[in-house]
Amino acid sequence: MTYAGVGVNYDAMDPFKRDAQAVAATTDHFVERFGFKVVPWSRGESVFLIETPWGYLGFVVEGLGTKNMVADDLYRLGKQVESLFGKSFYDQVAQCNVAMVVNDTITLGTLPVSLGQYLAVGDSGWFSDERRRADLIEGTRKACVLARCVWGGGETPTLKGIIMPGTSDLSGAAMGWLAKKDRVLGPHKIQHDDAIILIESSGIHANGLTMARKIADKLPDGYLTRLDDGRTYGETLLDPTHIYVALVEDCLNRGVSIHYAVNITGHGWRKLMRATQSFAYIIEYLPKQLPIFDFLQKHGPVDDKEAYGNFNMGAGFALYVSEADVATVLEVAASHKLGALRAGYIEQSNEKKVVIRPKGLEYSGSTLRLR
Repeated sequence: MTYAGVGVNYDAMDPFKRDAQAVAATTDHFVERFGFKVVPWSRGESVFLIETPWGYLGFVVEGLGTKNMVADDLYRLGKQVESLFGKSFYDQVAQCNVAMVVNDTITLGTLPVSLGQYLAVGDSGWFSDERRRADLIEGTRKACVLARCVWGGGETPTLKGIIMPGTSDLSGAAMGWLAKKDRVLGPHKIQHDDAIILIESSGIHANGLTMARKIADKLPDGYLTRLDDGRTYGETLLDPTHIYVALVEDCLNRGVSIHYAVNITGHGWRKLMRATQSFAYIIEYLPKQLPIFDFLQKHGPVDDKEAYGNFNMGAGFALYVSEADVATVLEVAASHKLGALRAGYIEQSNEKKVVIRPKGLEYSGSTLRLR
């Protein structure tokens, strides 16, 4: 089974992004009347930067994807058999939605200041479910606490005829701020021999759910199928996404010189080579494999090449630092109860690529074209 085969084809989507960025750049001059300027190299990064006399503004728009559809299915099952779950799971979905936005915001060092939530529904009756509504609100509040940012409001349109009745589309946007300009992260700071530190994921996070849902359709018990650890497939898919804001902020406050950061979402471990330069990203050690990924690979089936090229495979975030800073990053991660691993290193190369030695995998730069 492949991600493209279930309807999500990055080779079809990414050219639109590249074309849009090229045209969008023609509007850069409008910020100059405020005394600001666009940071051109940030186009194609996870967060867009504007330089001001006082620091950097960061801006991100991100969508949750289809993870809430799993929550909807489990919620319906729970209503039929209360002993199954007895919850809507929308508190966890809310955290995933916030995480998708704020984890992008921090990749160049800007910290989220304010978050806006977008919730579009197929019919206004969606809001009449008090439990789901309350879980979504409280889950968003708690996620903003984890992200150390203000929840500034949002928008709730009813899009009849565009979104199917009974369903919803969740997304959000964030404004970030970095006052100390020398703290900005970027591809220009990556150095030969930098260490690659992988920070654990909680599970599938919020990418790859289209394939995960398709796998559920193949299982005799669907989302109620048990993993080896005894948990159901559905509830495991809905584990809330880790929020890495505090980790990055505290590393910076401890004096760690983070050169670059990667939020490992769509495109999987190919994202490790998001920077434009021709570096080789050599992975020597893998994080502990989570049961959900063994399950996905077995029941897809999904081979290693496809899995590491699209899922986070246990690594939700990556930091590139000098060897001298590795111990501090691991210490800060442990203080936040996040597993972290010095997984490999970066070396100068004539060809941009990601090499995952324990799996015998190699991804060339041509497999990730975001600019």
